[in-house]
Amino acid sequence: MEHRTIRLTAIGDELLAGHGDPRALGWYGRVLARTTSDETRFESYSLAAPGEGSEALASRWFDEASRRFGDNCENRLVVALSDRDLDLGLSTARSRLNLANILDSASQMSIKAIVVGPAPGLDDERNRRLGELSTVFADVATRRHHHYVDTFTPLLNHAQWRTDLAANGGLPGQAGYGLMAWLVLHRGWYSWLGLPEPRP
Repeated sequence: MEHRTIRLTAIGDELLAGHGDPRALGWYGRVLARTTSDETRFESYSLAAPGEGSEALASRWFDEASRRFGDNCENRLVVALSDRDLDLGLSTARSRLNLANILDSASQMSIKAIVVGPAPGLDDERNRRLGELSTVFADVATRRHHHYVDTFTPLLNHAQWRTDLAANGGLPGQAGYGLMAWLVLHRGWYSWLGLPEPRP
């Protein structure tokens, strides 16, 4: 029986790499650990760069990711967005354009993308601005028919998420990354991969 091969290339910042997680898995490692199929082989490449906003991500992603894409497999792109645009002074219009450029390039190569939006922090004013940015990112992705996972809204007032950030210097720990992974797995991950939802 011929197996599918799905090659996953993930781009993002330190949360993609699982910084702050004592198990060193982060949300992405947890998602991959739960993604199994007897008929499908998965190959994953994680391209995380600390402190990166959407502009830097848009400028480097293709050169790095394209070297991981293959000819005899289904190439998929995971875009893990951060809150760094807020520190860099980018307008929401510029952030929108940066993500649009990534997704448009992926679409031109017939690569399906899933976009994981930025997660909230503990600062209320920053979260207000981040909420606007998350909404912009969601609009860009859905208009281009790519999956978008909103981590901001469900985690904004989540007690366990906030407790984990407070105990871990503002980064998620095991509990926080587990919550992010749950959201990704239950907000379109399997349908994006063309796999059946696992039975509970």
